Amino acid sequence: MSIAPEGRPFVAASVMFLAVLIGLAWWRGGWWIVPAVLWCPLTAWVPWFFRDPARNGPRGDGIVLAPADGRVVSIVEVDEPTFLERPATRVSVFMNVFDVHVNRHPVSGTVNHRHYRRGRFFNATLDKASEHNEQVSLGVHTVHGTLLIRQIAGLLARRIVTDPQVGEAVHQGERLGMIRFGSRVDTFLPREARVRVSVGDRTKAGLTIVAEWPQ
Repeated sequence: MSIAPEGRPFVAASVMFLAVLIGLAWWRGGWWIVPAVLWCPLTAWVPWFFRDPARNGPRGDGIVLAPADGRVVSIVEVDEPTFLERPATRVSVFMNVFDVHVNRHPVSGTVNHRHYRRGRFFNATLDKASEHNEQVSLGVHTVHGTLLIRQIAGLLARRIVTDPQVGEAVHQGERLGMIRFGSRVDTFLPREARVRVSVGDRTKAGLTIVAEWPQ
């Protein structure tokens, strides 16, 4: 199983802590056995949370892929003044702590906009999270037009990782970054795009087609 680079320090720390607990249980015995046993499931869960599975799904300039694993929690029409500078359709995918948290590029193109904004940590399923939570926005120019991806921190998330910088070429389905421990990713599309998912659907980053560009 491949582990995301951001997770390796957490995996190492959990294993080291387990080793300390096992050592204390062996040396001191008694109640030290209890925390050692209780820590075992967490040690197994940490590498599983930071798993980075290969994703070889559909590719093409005419489609927009899901940037995140999770559940579609809203599809709404909004104004997007920061990059698209026009009305847009926002597709929001919420990731719980059991989902793969590596995010992937929904389209191929060039990054023309990147903006980090400090903010709050409301429940990421709420609409106000898109406006008020800590977030990183990436604007990508494609052969069909512009698209905005926004990584949003949630109640538990305190670290957003976004790999590409302005001016970089990005490729559909490749790694974009990740958000630690429960969060949300919004995709802002032109209103003319045909959305292919519905609220409540499950998505897989790099596999699920969420929209088609207008022809």
